[in-house]
Parts: sequence; structure tokens; C-alpha cells
Amino acid sequence: MSNFSLFFSLAVSLVLLPSILLAGERPVGQPYRSGRSVTLSTHGMVATSHPLAAQIGLDVLKQGGNAVDAAIAVNAAMGLMEPMSCGVGGDLYALVWDARTKKLHGLNASGRVPYKATRAWFAEKGYKEIPITGPLSWSVPGCVDGWAELHRRFGTQPLAKLLEPSIRYAEEGFPVTEVIAGYWKGAEEKLAATPDAARTYLKDGHAPRAGEVFKNPALARTYRELAKDGRDAFYKGRIARTLVEFSEKNGGLFGLKDFTEHTSTWVDPISTVYRGYAVWQIPPPGQGIAVLQMLNLLEGYDLKKLGPNSPDYWHVLVEAKKLTYADRARYYADPDFASLPVKELIGKPYADKRRKLIQLDRALTGVDAGDPKLGKSDTIYLCVVDKDRNCVSLIQSNYFGFGSGLVPGDLGFALQNRGTLLALDEHHLNRLEPHRRPFHTIIPGMVTHEGKPWFCFGVMGGDMQPQGQVQVLSNLIDFGMNVQQAGEAPRVEHVGSATPTGRSADPHGGMIQAEPGIDAKILKELERRGHVVKRVRVNGGGFQGILIDPGTGVLHGGSEARKDGCAVGY
Repeated sequence: MSNFSLFFSLAVSLVLLPSILLAGERPVGQPYRSGRSVTLSTHGMVATSHPLAAQIGLDVLKQGGNAVDAAIAVNAAMGLMEPMSCGVGGDLYALVWDARTKKLHGLNASGRVPYKATRAWFAEKGYKEIPITGPLSWSVPGCVDGWAELHRRFGTQPLAKLLEPSIRYAEEGFPVTEVIAGYWKGAEEKLAATPDAARTYLKDGHAPRAGEVFKNPALARTYRELAKDGRDAFYKGRIARTLVEFSEKNGGLFGLKDFTEHTSTWVDPISTVYRGYAVWQIPPPGQGIAVLQMLNLLEGYDLKKLGPNSPDYWHVLVEAKKLTYADRARYYADPDFASLPVKELIGKPYADKRRKLIQLDRALTGVDAGDPKLGKSDTIYLCVVDKDRNCVSLIQSNYFGFGSGLVPGDLGFALQNRGTLLALDEHHLNRLEPHRRPFHTIIPGMVTHEGKPWFCFGVMGGDMQPQGQVQVLSNLIDFGMNVQQAGEAPRVEHVGSATPTGRSADPHGGMIQAEPGIDAKILKELERRGHVVKRVRVNGGGFQGILIDPGTGVLHGGSEARKDGCAVGY
């Protein structure tokens, strides 16, 4: 096998991993007809991918907590109830609309790789790439510090109170839901490989099945420490010492300094305007600006006229993705270590220039990055809107299912493998440096209209996230779907673009994975234009969203049928 074929096969396998592991996902319903009604309420609303976690958040709102309080409580519950996708061993990004000041805030609560992690060290050990699992794939988990920063700035309820429902469920047990049981089943072999992971997450050697009650008393003890001592319990106390000792025993590079010096970063969100709506994202090292770049490219087409049943729509969508992800592979990195042309990348003039490369009659192949200066991931998403219309869009992830596959001792959670997204190529913008943040896939979304919050949403699933967000927004804004239809409508996922670690793009233009509901005639026409098309049962990702009706103030919640969750309100 050639080097390129090997790299492309690995890149595709990483993209497809959620489809392999997440066998419990349900297929989408009938095309452009939602399988669920829109959830409507006036006071507050929570949407996430587990019904019990959503109810926990709603209880917080009913008891006088605000959107940030509820979001922390929901995230803690999701770390227990969907542990392969998220938890205190992973990272967090959030967008927060503060109703009092009418300002949008961004939080990057992602961690950095260890100080001991150098390219020279990996070269001496014979590594050509950072392993995708195991102790060398670790970066410092940022989730707990993210909770602390959100709580410090906006919280109103004691952290102990917010963690109490999850502690109770961890000790007493909770029933495992259908889709999550499928994720868990797909990870059995990975969990069985180490005693700590097996002891924590397997019951009699197997993953809990749908309807089984699962307990995690170890995580309950960890949450109790956080409730008592806050974020310092994780970064300076027993938990930090346990993580470092576990690293030393298992060949990792963590030192106590990596934890004591960890910080989250409040950032100014960035945006573009798409047909009158301001779409907001967190700046790099996340991939959120890919949404803005794709929208800028698509704005040059009358998508409403084309409609979702047009091959032209799907063609330009995929071509916009190819051009954007070529830039993603080259320019998205930690801004503390590199000067990034973000302003130029999300500018309309750059989109106008790049759009000229799109031809309606044929697919692009071997797409290179542009020069703007010259003019699987497993993840959970949640959103909350409270009675005052504070809004939280929060996404949290371990990266792969159960992250690195390693559970540190008796702490009750898996450590993420986000560090694998740094490159060992010294010339790459996203190259490994000590204490550097890796490229990040998780992206919370927010849309404002006429200076007010309009739509709080996210789509899970690694490389699918920007593609999914753009398709949801187009469904809402261009095609007039409601918030439930916009998430459940059939989607495509294009795989085979270059990766941010330096792996090359497929010279043949990659592959379109099309869900049921997209007409066979459309796919045949896309193939005629040079696209490689494959039918899949369901693509990666999972949508949650809350829309605030500007006319009535009523909250419209959507939670698609690809996941277990729901939108709940009062």
C-alpha cells in the first residue's frame, strides 16, 4: 500500500469511527418531515441527548437557577449517563448570552499537552505520529475548570447543589438508553483491555444494555470532591495527584505542573452575517470558523430557489466544504503559538475569490488551501435558555469514544485523547509544542438577529460538526423548516479532506455519505459530476437546538431522532 493510501485509509477510518462505534444510532425519519413535534414553552428550556439529564437541567431552572447553573448540572449528568462521549476527563467549549448586558461571551475550556511532550521526545522513541489512543494521546482535561469559570462569572446556585442529582444517580443507578447502549457496546473491547476501565464501565464483562441500571460510585466520589473543594480538587488536590501517578505508571507525560498551571480562556466570539442573521463561533484552535467560511461561500447561491431536492444544492454544499476544510488543514491552530489569518478567512472578499473555484458541472479534486492574506469523535451538546433569556450553547467531549481508552484508577472517568490532533511535522502550523492546545473539533453555535439571541444550537460528531451546522442553518434560513425538521432532515457528510495533523486530502475528491431520504436521482447526478457517493444508514452527529421566536418570545426546541435526547421546557 502506498504512503498516501495508508494515510487516506487511516483518515477515513478516523472519520468513520463514530459510525462503527455508535451502532445504536437510529436512522432518520421521512425526508423533511420530522418524527417529533417541536417542543414549545415560555419560561425556560433545556435540550440535550439524554432525557434524564435534560430533566435535571429543567429542575434547576424551576428552582430559580439560571441557564449557566442548568448547563453545568446537565453536563455533569451527561458525563455520568453518556460517559463514552463526555465527562470530566474531556474538554469544554461554550457560548453564553448574558441577557443583562446583552453581550455574547465565549469560553475555551480545552486543555494543553504536557510540558514534557516535545517533538524530540517522540522522535527519539521512533514515533512518526502521536498515537490516537493510550497515555501519549492525553492533554489536560479542561472540563472542570470550564465549569468553574462559567460558575464564577455567571452562576447563582452552589456547585454542590448542581452536582447533587448526578451524585445521586451515580450511587443509585440510572437506566441506560437505547442509542447510548449501542455506543457502549461498540466500546466493549476497548474497555476490556485495561482493568480500571473494565471495572468502571463493564458489568460482568459486558457493556450495560438498553434498560439496564448502571451505577458509577467512583464518579460519585469524584463529584463529591468537586462539590466540596471546587476546581482545585481536580487541578491541585488528590485527583490531580492520582492522575499524575497514573500517568507515571502507564508511560504518560503528565506532571503536576500541567494541572496546577491549567487555565481556561475567555475569548471574543467571531461571526459572519448569513442572509441577515449573525452566526457566532469560538475562534481557533477550534474548527468553528469552518461554519462561517462555508456560509460565506454558500451565500453567493440562491439556495432557497434551488431547494433541498436539487443536485445543485448538494453539489455546492460539498464543494464549499472541500474548499473550507483545505483551509482548516493549513490554518486552524492554537493562536498562542501561531499568527492566524482568521479575519481574512471569514471575510466576504476571500469567499468571493474562493467561490470562483466551484464549477456546477464537476466536482473539485485535490483541493489546496488558499492564501487569505493575498486577497470520531464522540461528543455531547446541550443548550439552555432561561426565563430572562440568558442562553448557553455548550459542547463537551472526550474526542474518541471513552477518549484514550484509559480510566485513571478509581476516579470513575476516562481521559480524553485530544492530544493526538497535534502534528509531529516541525513545519506544520499545528505542530506539537509543550503546553500547547491541540486543534479542536467541538464547536457550540449561536445565531443572533437584530442584536438579540435567535437560535442556540449544535451538531455533534467530529468532522461532521461544521457540515451539520451549515445544513441545519440552511434548512432553517433558506428552506423555512421548523427547528425540529431542520435537525431531522436527511444530511450528507463529506469525508476525505486533509486533516489538521498533516495527512493529505484524497486526490479524487473524497466521498459523500448520503443518508436515506435523499433522492436516488440526485445521487446519480452527483456521481455524474464526479462525486463518489455512498449510501449510509445514518451519518455521525446529533442536533439539539432552541429557537427564540422574535415575535412571541416563545421557545421552540428541537432534538433529533438520531439520539436518545429531547428538548424539555416549562
